[in-house]
Amino acid sequence: MPTLATHVLAFAGAALLLAMAPGPATAVLLRQTIRHGRARGFATVAGIEAGVFFWAVMAAAGLTALLAASEIAYAVLRIGGAITLILLGIQAILRSRKSSAPPEDPDNVVFAVRAVDPGSPGRSFRSGLVTNLANPKAGVFAVSFLPQFIPRGAPVLATGMLLAIVWVACDCAWYVSLTTAIHAARNVFTRSSLRHRLERLTGVALIGFGVRLGAQSRP
Repeated sequence: MPTLATHVLAFAGAALLLAMAPGPATAVLLRQTIRHGRARGFATVAGIEAGVFFWAVMAAAGLTALLAASEIAYAVLRIGGAITLILLGIQAILRSRKSSAPPEDPDNVVFAVRAVDPGSPGRSFRSGLVTNLANPKAGVFAVSFLPQFIPRGAPVLATGMLLAIVWVACDCAWYVSLTTAIHAARNVFTRSSLRHRLERLTGVALIGFGVRLGAQSRP
């Protein structure tokens, strides 16, 4: 019979693969890191992981079963999430058109990018959190994903909480690595023409995710 450690390791591998699959959170993280730098990227990761932990804990407590059982509850979150993602996408496209081009001097590139953003890491945290919480599919997935890795006879709540922590750790490891890699190549991404194209591409991707979420009745 497989041990708890075996189940946790299997879950960790599945969680890491899940994190690598592109989605709305990835799009928001790329935009924040390219536009504002590593610190804002890490703040976005913190928001994303707060959302992941929320859904995982709710799954462990059995509360996300409401989403799986109630068409109305799921529909409300689905529509709200779709609108949120679409608005984020439109905002990204509008900002790509309004942003001033950075100067030609490479030494001033980082300064120029920071100058167009008077906000704080708290805004990036909220972007990551809202993007994750706005996706009810994450809740439904959590309630169907976690139980598969809880061994028979193991305490459900305690094991579920352990898996929630493992999920956040694996998810965070991937997004931190991604943020670091994007930041390392930021001088390339912050070139005016490329940055504006990436802004628009990210905006289109977020709108696409929103439309897709809104069009789906159930996951």
